[in-house]
Amino acid sequence: MRVLAFCGLLTVGAMPAHADTLVAARTLRAQTIVTAADLILRKGTDEGLADPSLVIGQETRVTIYAGRPLRVGDLGPPAIVERNQIVPLVFESSILRIETEARALDRAGAGEVIRVLNLSSRNPVTGQVQPDGTVLVKGMN
Repeated sequence: MRVLAFCGLLTVGAMPAHADTLVAARTLRAQTIVTAADLILRKGTDEGLADPSLVIGQETRVTIYAGRPLRVGDLGPPAIVERNQIVPLVFESSILRIETEARALDRAGAGEVIRVLNLSSRNPVTGQVQPDGTVLVKGMN
């Protein structure tokens, strides 16, 4: 009998973990800002995000079809810089600060890394989007 009870525990332990997962209540096209009305909390395998506070206010990066789980890579901060937008570009190092303008080569939200084209030098550079829409390039210190 002990052997049977032990085998039963192994079977239960091998079953997939079940947890609440957020799924799309409707099809959410890319670049949609997620609201509470867009979400349903479903029981199922732990495939996606479960905390609505991590999702509400985020922007979809891809189309998410109704009933599909929301995953970390599908969402990001709302874009504040649009592709081809002219943005302030700031290069900072410990002893130098240069400000100029650049053309955004991608869409991005605050905190994301983006490629821009420096309009003065015509060289592409990579920097981090700041909350005010400025792109910051950090130099060697």
